[in-house]
Amino acid sequence: MIQGMTAVETNSILHRLGGFVTQSARLHPSVALLTCYASAMTHGTGLMKKKSDSRPEASRAARLLKATEDLVFHHVHGGQLIYNTSWEDPRIDRQLLQLDANSRVVMITSAGCNALDYLLDGPAAIHAVDVNFRQNALLELKLAMIRRGDFADFFEMFGLGSHSAHEKVYRAVRSDLPEFAQRYWDAKISYFNAGGLKKSFYYQGTAGAAAWLLGGALFRVKPNIKNFALCLFDADSLEQQREIYALLEAKIWGKLSNWLIRQRLVMTLLGVPRPQVKLIENSYPGGLGSYIKDKLRHVMTELPARENYFWRVYVMGSYTMSCCPNYLRQENLATLAARANRLTIHTCTVTNFLRENPGVYSHFVLLDHQDWLAWHDPEALREEWELIFANSRPGTKILMRSAGLDLDFVPADIRDRLCFFPERTFPLHQTDRVGTYGSLSFAEVL
Repeated sequence: MIQGMTAVETNSILHRLGGFVTQSARLHPSVALLTCYASAMTHGTGLMKKKSDSRPEASRAARLLKATEDLVFHHVHGGQLIYNTSWEDPRIDRQLLQLDANSRVVMITSAGCNALDYLLDGPAAIHAVDVNFRQNALLELKLAMIRRGDFADFFEMFGLGSHSAHEKVYRAVRSDLPEFAQRYWDAKISYFNAGGLKKSFYYQGTAGAAAWLLGGALFRVKPNIKNFALCLFDADSLEQQREIYALLEAKIWGKLSNWLIRQRLVMTLLGVPRPQVKLIENSYPGGLGSYIKDKLRHVMTELPARENYFWRVYVMGSYTMSCCPNYLRQENLATLAARANRLTIHTCTVTNFLRENPGVYSHFVLLDHQDWLAWHDPEALREEWELIFANSRPGTKILMRSAGLDLDFVPADIRDRLCFFPERTFPLHQTDRVGTYGSLSFAEVL
């Protein structure tokens, strides 16, 4: 059974999840695997808790859980779109980076939202790099629609997350896409089908599938959670937000939600690898559960929810015209179209990009991928840093985030070649509308 619940409660929750997950044969396979994992957890943990005369059974259960974890991890990261929206706040980034007409930026693509946001500052060049070609295909589609210049279609697709004529709109821009993006969207343009089960692109990909599963399960158990969330996003003041969240928090955190956030595979679907979970567990008082609850409480009670498009899109499945990323604002469309040729896209690692495109770059935006590198491949981490230094000049700016509270996982001799600015990043980190990272680091090359 699920830890902290009776057998009856466990079966009830799994029944709800199972009914929710099996509504359609077209369900995202990662979510189906997550449900299989839930079943494995329910039966496996029971076996592992038996007395010593059942050790062979406990060992088999442990192997089952590990095999299921590995299956989902490889499925998610080996063959899926992970991020359908960028999960870093570009308002903070742009304050730190101070991009100008001389800036030459290397960054990780993610969903491409922030690469487009940075274009508004007029840098000379942005190189968006990602090992997952699906992330790059998403940015290519956004660029093609920006160049087309039809704001109504663009906002309907990427603002509302669906379009009644999505296939027709896609055909209008398909020839402007590179071949790899054409192949991807030929198969996946139904992500924008308003008549589909999920009804929104923002519930597609693995992060979207996790949001859809978690939200749907909670909304089924406690239907008014979504209504309280709407009240929160429409609140007139922080005082009102705090009052609403006090009511909402008690409804969010129950046995189901507490169990779900403890499951490693939920984090995998959200794009949070095991090393980041370990960093949180080892560095944050109370571990992952307390981390998530504290971060969510801070975002929802200390920062204006009316402008928090990051959380709105996963609760509602869409943005609004007043609460959306800058690339979706009509007044920015012409500027983005005029500067689109300054943004180039590369499907490779940061290391391979720098090896194949040597030069002097003024900015590196590394997101949080070094958490994973430090855990799985320390030599690759060191190689990446050596190439960053080789393609930098004194004063080159580096921005990165981490699930950990510090950058101890970066070797000391590398940190010694950088000048950090905690007096700038700490107060900005408190205003981060995403709010889920343990730390924000900004440095210049010495």
